Amino acid sequence: MDQARRQLLKLLKEKSFRYSPEKPFTLVSGRVSPYYVDCRPTTHNAQGLALIGKICFELIRDLQVDAIGGLTMGADPIAHAVALTSYLQGRPINAFSVRQQPKAHGTGGLLVGDVRPGNRVVVVEDVVTTGGSTLRAVAAARDFGLEVVKVLILVDRQEGGKEAVAEKVPDVEAVFTISDLR
Repeated sequence: MDQARRQLLKLLKEKSFRYSPEKPFTLVSGRVSPYYVDCRPTTHNAQGLALIGKICFELIRDLQVDAIGGLTMGADPIAHAVALTSYLQGRPINAFSVRQQPKAHGTGGLLVGDVRPGNRVVVVEDVVTTGGSTLRAVAAARDFGLEVVKVLILVDRQEGGKEAVAEKVPDVEAVFTISDLR
């Protein structure tokens, strides 16, 4: 593991990972787990953003994609970090967000950002458990006319979500797994 990954893993362990076997957590999926991963303290941290941008950009730089994004709010800082890093590296990749609900005013819709139908994109997710949120983002991107070429996950909880996503998008990669954080 290179230095950037070691530093990001350290941040995730310190800021984003919780273990409580006595009082387990209820996850968005409805499942109960002694492990909880809230990536936001890491993805909203200055060092975390720099590391995420560097690591994730390296994983997608050769894909010839136009944009990266996913379901707001978990994917937003990751997509923005990659977009900024890509620009600084001379290979701009734009960012987009998939709203939880369509906007009722303005232009409406679920998807916002600097993308247009036909663009090749990466869908990114901070944490995957069942894959449901990721698949909603993939569906919204495809409905908009984007070609989803890869799904990139910051932390895979190893509960079947990555595999569920791979049924719809064959190229799925996790930067870290719950095993790495434990």
